[in-house]
Amino acid sequence: MDLRAYTRQYAVQDNRLAALSYFGTFAVYFTALSLAITHVDRWYVLVPAGVVFAFAAVRLYVLQHDCGHHSLFETRTQNELAGHVLSPFTFAPFEVMKQNHNLHHAGVGNLEHRETGEIHTMTLREWRGADWRTRLAYRLYRNPFILIPLGAAFTYFIRYRWPKNATRFGARGVLLHNLSIVVFLALLWALAGMTGLLVWLGFSFLGGMIGVFLVYLQHNFEDTYWDRRPDLDPQLAALQGSSALDFGWWFDMAVACITLHDIHHFNARIPSYRLRACHYNLPPEYAPRRIRFTEAVAALNLKLWDEDARCLVPFPRRADVVETVTG
Repeated sequence: MDLRAYTRQYAVQDNRLAALSYFGTFAVYFTALSLAITHVDRWYVLVPAGVVFAFAAVRLYVLQHDCGHHSLFETRTQNELAGHVLSPFTFAPFEVMKQNHNLHHAGVGNLEHRETGEIHTMTLREWRGADWRTRLAYRLYRNPFILIPLGAAFTYFIRYRWPKNATRFGARGVLLHNLSIVVFLALLWALAGMTGLLVWLGFSFLGGMIGVFLVYLQHNFEDTYWDRRPDLDPQLAALQGSSALDFGWWFDMAVACITLHDIHHFNARIPSYRLRACHYNLPPEYAPRRIRFTEAVAALNLKLWDEDARCLVPFPRRADVVETVTG
C-alpha cells in the first residue's frame, strides 16, 4: 500500500471535532486553574488540579501547532484566527511559532541543517574533535536537569521573542502578542490576586517542562535517523527519525496525540483528532516501534549521533576520551 495515499484519507478536517477539541481544552484549562486557585490551601485539590491544568496548557500548544499546519479547522482563515487566539495562553506568538516549526519540518533528519531542530545534537565525530569548553557547554546543555527546566523558560520567555525571530517573522505580531499576555495576566491578578498569578505561573512552568520533555523524545532516541544529502531520505527522516510514544490512550488524549510524531512528520495535514486512528491502523509493513515510558526516560542518556553506527549514543566513557586525545 502507498503510505501517502493511506495517510491522505485521515488528512480531513472536521470543524465539529476541531471545535470540540479546541473549546473543550479551554474549558478544562480554566476549570482546572480555577480549582487550583480556589483550593490553594488544600494540596490534595491543588496538585491534581494543577497537573490537569499543566497538561491542558500543553494541549493548547499542540492545537496551536495544528493551526500552524492549517490542519485543525477546515479553512486557512479559521486556523490562523484560532492560532492567534491561543497565543496568550501558550506564550508562543503564532506567526513566529508557525514559521520556526515549518523550518524544523523542512530540516528534520538533516545533519547539515541542525539549526532547524528544537534540540541541538552533536555527532560523535564532532564531540571527539571539540575542545573542553565546547564539550562542557554541550554536557550542560544536554543535562536533563538543565535542559528541561531551563529549556522551558528559554523557549517560552526568550526564544519566541528574540529580536532576530521577531523581526524575521513580524515584530508587530510579537508586540501585540506580548500585550495580550499582559492583559490576560492583569485580568488574572484582578480576579485572583498574587495567589492566582503564582499558581498560574507554577503550573504553566510544569506544562512547559512536560512540553520540552516530549520535544526531546520526538527525535532523540537510539535508532532515530540522521543523514546528509544526497543520501538523506525524507520518508525515513519523517518515520524513523520521529518517535511513536506508547504512554497509553489517556496520555495521548492529554497531549492531543503529539506523542505519535512519526505520522505527523510524514503528513502534517492530519489533524490531531485523527492521528491516533491513522497511527494504530497503519499497514503492518509500516508499523513503527513504539517507545514505552521506561525506554523514553532511558533515552535522556543518549547525547551524540554516531554516523558510523547510525544510532544515538551516550557520551563516551572517560577512558575513550583519554585514548582519543592521546592517540
